[in-house]
Amino acid sequence: MNTTRKQPTIMVVDDAPDNLTVLEKMLREQGYRVVAFPRGDLALKAAARKPPDLILLDIMMPGMDGLAVCERLKADATLKEIPVLFIS
Repeated sequence: MNTTRKQPTIMVVDDAPDNLTVLEKMLREQGYRVVAFPRGDLALKAAARKPPDLILLDIMMPGMDGLAVCERLKADATLKEIPVLFIS
């Protein structure tokens, strides 16, 4: 019997380095695999390559804000089912 469980991956997107550090640490301590990005465009590219199980997304970021990132995610047939939680 195989009892190996997939470690869920959470993507964190926030332009504030301190926020990324705190969230990464908290989530890793809870057993999640964490991938973090300071910009929405980088997160979109990474999600397209390897979709995460959940995305924590800052609303207010320079360049592409969180709402624009979410719109792009939900417009993509392969990414639209990923749950997104907005953080601020």
